[in-house]
Amino acid sequence: MVETQIAARGIRDPRVLDAMRRVPRHAFVRDRDVGAAYGDHPLDIGFGQTISQPYIVGYMTEALALAPASRVLEIGTGSAYQTAVLAEVAAEVFTIEIVPEHAERAARLLQALGYANVRVRTGDGYAGWPDAAPFDGIIVTAAPDHVPPALVDQLRPGGRLVIPIGRIEQDLVVFTRTPEGLREEDRLAVRFVPLVRDESRDH
Repeated sequence: MVETQIAARGIRDPRVLDAMRRVPRHAFVRDRDVGAAYGDHPLDIGFGQTISQPYIVGYMTEALALAPASRVLEIGTGSAYQTAVLAEVAAEVFTIEIVPEHAERAARLLQALGYANVRVRTGDGYAGWPDAAPFDGIIVTAAPDHVPPALVDQLRPGGRLVIPIGRIEQDLVVFTRTPEGLREEDRLAVRFVPLVRDESRDH
């Protein structure tokens, strides 16, 4: 998978490639999909969510440009596969999932696999994780129609936010926080499930 789907398509960061070699992708899919776990496509994981295509996981992780000491926030834990890849690359990972069933399964699975540097929270990703901020990197694995302001506020100077933006089809955008403000770079046309918001927080 790593050689033919990821490295062959331009992902060069050796730490990202090594992380994806180590993380057992089959552990993060439904039992019925184990045979298809390493295919070049997303897979359904229930509750309207998917585990992303391996190439996209590699691409987004590389785009964060994380260092070994980095602290990273993930919005949309889902299967926790992306979370585990981040945990291999960064020092600390904070991940938020709005679907309680996914959050609970992710916490159990990550613990069983020995990822002690991950904290899982059930909640609304739009609000981020202010009490753990600032972050060197923030990755969003579901698509809002705009950039949540809280995520920008929680990004460390020099840090990167990697996020798909759009309602039906999206652009994967990398924002870098600079002294002059946010620098925006459109990277890829992508397709992600919508970022669900907890509307009860608005009342």
